Amino acid sequence: MNIHNNFFKTLLLIIITAITAHAQDRIAKLSFGKIDPYFLEVTYDKTSHLIFPQPIRYVDLGSDYLIASKAEDASNVLRLKAAIKDFEDETNISVITEDGSFYSFDVLYNHYPESMTYDIQTMNNEVERQNNQILFEEYGNSSPALIQLLLQTIYKENKRIVKHIASKSFGIQFSLKGLYIHNGKYYFHTELKNETNIPFEIDFINFKILDKKIAKRTVVQEKSIIPLRNYNSLVEICGTSSEREVFLLDQFTITDDKLLLIEIFEKNGGRHQTLRIENSDLVKARLISDLHVKF
Repeated sequence: MNIHNNFFKTLLLIIITAITAHAQDRIAKLSFGKIDPYFLEVTYDKTSHLIFPQPIRYVDLGSDYLIASKAEDASNVLRLKAAIKDFEDETNISVITEDGSFYSFDVLYNHYPESMTYDIQTMNNEVERQNNQILFEEYGNSSPALIQLLLQTIYKENKRIVKHIASKSFGIQFSLKGLYIHNGKYYFHTELKNETNIPFEIDFINFKILDKKIAKRTVVQEKSIIPLRNYNSLVEICGTSSEREVFLLDQFTITDDKLLLIEIFEKNGGRHQTLRIENSDLVKARLISDLHVKF
């Protein structure tokens, strides 16, 4: 009888051990890829500020306990505070930035938070955290982080591979320095020089396709193209100085009877400049592999 009891006890122990091991393995698999949240405290009478490394693209609040908004003149700063005094339950907030980084925060109420300002880049560095990358539909298979790297590299290397596309008048010169292509996207590298002592304040920049011999009375033949992203957004070119900008656009071609125009308009002025780009220029776009980029 004792032999049977010992056998069943041993068998039961084996089964329990197997179940426990399976459960632990399942938990380990579920934990793999887990994004550990940051911890924040908010209060009702004061506003907390979260400073991100990149502009904010998306914000989701876990409950009505919180209110949040992007700062008007700083696209990488999020204002956050409690909408209800003394809420007891923990809530959360999720943020996606333009480089595709995903951030998760657990939030509690505190009358006297230890901090009212959070520098997310510093918090990342302190724990050597790597944020998951989100893919945006308009970027196709390229991650926002890769897009940002390519834009930065083109800007920093500052190569002039296009030498015949420029516009100059009134002491202002607008030129296309480079045109690259990668994974179905164009990268337009432009430069604006101001040879006068009067600052050139930029009102807006247009990309549009139109017929070479467009009738003056016709506007429907124009097709505007909105850049997906840009690097080093220009606002003003000081006197006797120059600035550069890189634009990201979807890949396209045009027929020989059409032009791509890149127009830059001066605010409260008339020193507008226009670049004229033909299809023969577009098809000569350089591969990104010509640059020193570490993928």
